[in-house]
Amino acid sequence: MKITTVSISYSRKFNLGQYESLDLGCSLWAQVDEEEDPDGVVQFLYHQAKASVKNAAMPVLKASEFQINKAKVQRTVADTPDESEEP
Repeated sequence: MKITTVSISYSRKFNLGQYESLDLGCSLWAQVDEEEDPDGVVQFLYHQAKASVKNAAMPVLKASEFQINKAKVQRTVADTPDESEEP
């Protein structure tokens, strides 16, 4: 079977806190040429769709107090040394 067209859909829901969320999605389609690998085209489309959703969400997430506090907590946890490690 020859694949001539592929599509991908990517969506993500972001928690904004206080019972609010942001639901974004992106669908992309592409024609597959004879010399192209359909799986490679699907992977390319997936990464493009994921990046588009991330770029669209960034302005809202940067303005969200919930997401700002969440990032601060994650940064603090990542910077805290593991208690099992010796000094």
